[in-house]
Amino acid sequence: MKLDVVIPAAGVGKRMNAGFPKQYLKLGNQTILERTVSVFMDMKDVVDNIIIVVSRDDDRFREFGFEKNSCVKVCIGGAERINSVLNGLHCAESEYVLVHDAARPCVLPDDIRRLISAGCNDNGAILVSRVADTMKRTDENNSIISTVSREHLFHALTPQLFKRKLLIDAYENAVSSGIVLTDEASAMESAGFSPKAVIGEASNIKVTEPFDMKLAEFFLKLNNRW
Repeated sequence: MKLDVVIPAAGVGKRMNAGFPKQYLKLGNQTILERTVSVFMDMKDVVDNIIIVVSRDDDRFREFGFEKNSCVKVCIGGAERINSVLNGLHCAESEYVLVHDAARPCVLPDDIRRLISAGCNDNGAILVSRVADTMKRTDENNSIISTVSREHLFHALTPQLFKRKLLIDAYENAVSSGIVLTDEASAMESAGFSPKAVIGEASNIKVTEPFDMKLAEFFLKLNNRW
């Protein structure tokens, strides 16, 4: 069984202050988006189509020739991430689908394979990393009001793997009900499912701020993907 991968890449990455979408920043000789897509291109035994979701006014995307690869499909995103993911899901065709952030170029193929092994069921699965630091809860003035146990706490990563039609229904029902969604798992949780947490490498960071570029370079070199 092969899976389609949806990569939402329609955001602008305001916190990066690059003047253009952060997925086009260079890490070495490739952009963040190129490095992210290449991970899945190298997994042809389990990946069928890669659906890249871009903004309608994205004038940079075609410069990189993604569409020359027969496994790549392109669709237009929406105003928010949820709209972009939904558009990508409707473009996908496989029974199960992976959704992966465009700004996570350091994800490891071995983690993806373990995710697939664990998540091909109705509940699905997501990659996570353990919370290592002491967790604090604050009030609206940022005054600490309690220490939160880190036991059973995890950072939610991507890819996240679910049955495509179930995820579409969960997203659409949550939106119509006014439920705030932060990722695919939260949509499935709102529909009564219990996704499996698959522990992956903490190096699977999301490039959000300028310092993250240095971290991503370090992790890519560490994992021989530079």
